[in-house]
Amino acid sequence: MRHRIAAVSAAALLTLAGASGVAQAQPSSLYAPSAVVLTVAKGGVEGEATVVRAATLSCAPTPRGTHPDPQAACAELAAAAGDFGTLLASPDPDRVCPMHYDPVTVTVDGVWQGSRVSWKHTFSNACLMSATLNGTSLFAF
Repeated sequence: MRHRIAAVSAAALLTLAGASGVAQAQPSSLYAPSAVVLTVAKGGVEGEATVVRAATLSCAPTPRGTHPDPQAACAELAAAAGDFGTLLASPDPDRVCPMHYDPVTVTVDGVWQGSRVSWKHTFSNACLMSATLNGTSLFAF
């Protein structure tokens, strides 16, 4: 088993070395990578939720991606400073939502300022999601 791992590791190093003989990692940017995939899914049970919408978002060096307003979404992520739970506000008290259970799960997965991130939150229904995320553009796609 050890020989097999050593052989695979050696082959990987030789592949990385290529023609130059040396594998070098060079940064492609002065900015820490910040690129995430955002999803909205029907369902709340792990593995049973069906993604109904998704968007990509890259924030460094400039906001871009498939998100309809990448500049606003990147600003919201920056304000959250990696604590995505701060994006959740108290539901708008003037908004009335039905009391039925039809779960909706939102996720953020990727890299934020050079660190791996994975966050999700499940709302009891789409109305409550909308009322709680009121004023944010992050999941408005």
